[in-house]
Amino acid sequence: MLSAERLTAILEQFPRLTIALVGDLFLDRYLEIDAAADEPSIETGLTAHQVTRVRNSPGALGTVMNNLAALGVGRLLPVTVIGDDGHGYDLRRELEKLPVDQQFIVCDPERLTPTYTKPLRPDEAGQRRELNRLDVRTRGPLSSSAEAELLRRLDAAFEASDGAIVLDQINEADWGVVNGRVRGHLEKLVGRRPEKLAFVDSRRRLGEFRFGVLKGNRAEVLAAAGVDDVSEAAGRMSAVTRRPVFATLGERGILVRRPSGDCHTVPAVPVAGPVDIVGAGDSATAALAPSLLTGADEIEAAEIACLVASITIQQVGTTGVATPEQVVERRNLLAG
Repeated sequence: MLSAERLTAILEQFPRLTIALVGDLFLDRYLEIDAAADEPSIETGLTAHQVTRVRNSPGALGTVMNNLAALGVGRLLPVTVIGDDGHGYDLRRELEKLPVDQQFIVCDPERLTPTYTKPLRPDEAGQRRELNRLDVRTRGPLSSSAEAELLRRLDAAFEASDGAIVLDQINEADWGVVNGRVRGHLEKLVGRRPEKLAFVDSRRRLGEFRFGVLKGNRAEVLAAAGVDDVSEAAGRMSAVTRRPVFATLGERGILVRRPSGDCHTVPAVPVAGPVDIVGAGDSATAALAPSLLTGADEIEAAEIACLVASITIQQVGTTGVATPEQVVERRNLLAG
């Protein structure tokens, strides 16, 4: 286990970091419904749910940024494309609350700002439950002009940063920010600056990245390598990138595979009570990347990620975050 002194020394360096983030930035919009205020619509006769509170939060790439900000990372440079619409306006307002430099965000009037609208209605026990989600996004590729501007800003952000996180979460090929051309461009940037960290998390196309430190959950890593053993899968990917590979294993922890062939599983931190694993992978990414940037080795970074995830999953009904103080406290509690 990391000593308290070593953990503190790593976390204390986070405010000095500038991290670029490449991927799709969403607006998460929560509509809190008062069930007691339901009334029939005069026009349709259907129940009109009464929303008493609206909460907005950056989602997708924004979830990683929320976690990085909570951990104290000093400056965040999102490289993405959003729309010139009301959702985009609300998203930018939320970004102003974070240590975010918005100059690398492309605003495309022809594109919808990706938005997940999540109605929340209390059940009979008074617990808020999410109803059917309403999704807004452009179901198609970036325009050629938006893509060209994105690449230009990617160059500038990569140069201005200590390292980059690449988050590829759109299921459809070439519909998101991290399309084939952007992936190829990133590979060239990393090839020219191999000393810079490129930390890659991809939901469907992890095997198409031939550069950077790769991270995925067990299913994503297995699918990327086309084998049924997670250690072998991570080993095959590490042999291609010549960089470490991280595979999150849920309650088992995080598997770390190095190019040397060394393989180690860092156990998860046990927690009691109800848990909510939504966003756990993003919180792990937000711990792993800055830890590596401060000089932590892969095992140390995975230990910090397990501590962070153990805190975020205990925040039920929301996408949780962890502060440095909470991380140190959790480590000390675990050490007894």
